[in-house]
Amino acid sequence: MHTTVDGAMYGLSQLFLLPVLLGIAALFAYAFFALGACVLQALQRRRGVPAAFELHQARALRPELDAAALELLALRRLELVRVSTRVAPMLGLVATMIPMGPALQALAGGQLDAVARGLTMAFSAVILALIAAAITYTIAQVRRRWYAGELQALAAPEARP
Repeated sequence: MHTTVDGAMYGLSQLFLLPVLLGIAALFAYAFFALGACVLQALQRRRGVPAAFELHQARALRPELDAAALELLALRRLELVRVSTRVAPMLGLVATMIPMGPALQALAGGQLDAVARGLTMAFSAVILALIAAAITYTIAQVRRRWYAGELQALAAPEARP
């Protein structure tokens, strides 16, 4: 009975390796896409391009938006990058642990090549996940500061970017 449960759990965990690796690859690609968008927006903000000041633009298009609605809009715009920041390390940990089972079995059988392959995949996945998390965390912090400044400016009587 115990062996059956162990085998089922092991088999089930192995099914998640490919989706987890694909998730890490997607988050890694998203992190660099978001980084490019953030750098572009930073350059536009320096030049005073009105479209780069998202909350000001939202207020200009919809003057009925109050401070709470603008804050909710800012949170929505930060949501994907914030979720990426938290999910990437979790997927990295999962991608580290899944190959460890087969690597340990290979070690017990004296198959050092299989151990090396398993560990290489595990550590590569966690490195990419942590890089993605670091990038998205930085973006989230910068954008949060931008939105806080815009909200403060919009609360002032003469709200201009």
